[in-house]
Amino acid sequence: MNEAINDGRVAVCPGSYDPVTNGHLDIIQRAARIFDLVVVGVVDQPLRKQTTLFTAEERRGFLLQETEKLGNVQVEVFDTLLVDFAREHGARSLVKGLRAISDFEYEFEMNQLNRKLAPNIESVYMMASPDYSFLRSSGIKEMATFGADVTDLVPDAVAKALHERLSRVGD
Repeated sequence: MNEAINDGRVAVCPGSYDPVTNGHLDIIQRAARIFDLVVVGVVDQPLRKQTTLFTAEERRGFLLQETEKLGNVQVEVFDTLLVDFAREHGARSLVKGLRAISDFEYEFEMNQLNRKLAPNIESVYMMASPDYSFLRSSGIKEMATFGADVTDLVPDAVAKALHERLSRVGD
């Protein structure tokens, strides 16, 4: 076990990332400045969603491409309890972004459940940067469906993939 793990400087940044947005990347980059290692956990099949637009491996690929210059970030798919995934990686922190009160309410409930299961793993919340405080993956998918330009909201590869899969313009 390396020293970073022993010192608790490993964090997990979980999410469905369907699709990954510039807001997600902002939180990951900011976490990478604080922690020695950030494990971005891509939820394989989120329970809150019936289906995902992109497969877990596609979502992982987008994140790998966008975080490759960050030497202390790794990206993995998981299908277990979040706290079990965190334990598996020696993480003592879960990092999540908060945009609005609705995020807080949901995350507060999840924090209480996670603390019950793993009292030694802390949740750390970062306020969304003003440029990204309105971004939601579902909103971006809706915009892309109707042909809106989303290139300033998501990475280029994601914008292209969204356009290929969702665009109704010209149908």
